Amino acid sequence: MPSIARVALITGCGKPIGIGNSTARALAAAGVTVVVSDVVPAGVANEHNVQGDMDPSWHGVDTLVEDLVRRGHMAASTLGDVSVEPDAGRMVAEVLGRYGRLDILVNNAGLNRPQPFLEVDEPTLDLLLGLNVRAAFLIAQAAARLMVAPNGEKGGGGVIINMSSQMGHVGSDLNRTVYVMTKHAIEGLTKAMAVELAPKGVRVVSIAPTFVTTPLTKPFFDDPVFRKWVLDRIPLGRLGTVGEVAQAVVFLASPAAALVTGSSLLLDGGWTAW
Repeated sequence: MPSIARVALITGCGKPIGIGNSTARALAAAGVTVVVSDVVPAGVANEHNVQGDMDPSWHGVDTLVEDLVRRGHMAASTLGDVSVEPDAGRMVAEVLGRYGRLDILVNNAGLNRPQPFLEVDEPTLDLLLGLNVRAAFLIAQAAARLMVAPNGEKGGGGVIINMSSQMGHVGSDLNRTVYVMTKHAIEGLTKAMAVELAPKGVRVVSIAPTFVTTPLTKPFFDDPVFRKWVLDRIPLGRLGTVGEVAQAVVFLASPAAALVTGSSLLLDGGWTAW
């Protein structure tokens, strides 16, 4: 049986034009075997798409896997709710059962539901904390248990890449208190995990993009007031792209970033440099 290339699990890959989808394609193009995940398969209603959190063109992970395989890449899918420990553990176990290893976790699943601080309701608070923080912790914990070197010795392997945001480094005056809180939590989690797991051979980093152009964000930028508010805060004067985020993931997952751990790569066009 031929040896398997490095294996990556990427969460939140259900949108056809999104960071998870683009990251899977970029890693596959770099020779990585990718396992893509999302919460439900195409056409199945759940609490998320019923509430309108997902792009109307969301189609699950099946089409992505089919396309990657058609292009000659190694790809598979796994489904589950990463905010629930049994699902998180099962999804990681499925990767191990299929390929015998897990080298890269891209902790990408997340969402935002902007509300003024004084009007934030408990369902929104619980939803964002559950997916943006709890789920990130649980899937990272399950993945790290596979990545650490045996007996706690140095020489383990693997990298966990947490998808954060520039809002994990600054505040915001535009109805994003809960989202900002969750991304600050991710930055803290990244640092703490990195310090604890470094002796076991596992790197942990975060990526902090600015606003990125996707079908999901397009309606926001159709509002000229919102668009001006964003672009006025980016010295480079433009939004990010999913491809730029994906290439940053490829770099951080590669041997070129072997000395990078516990830090956040800001893809913010200068937003946090003010």
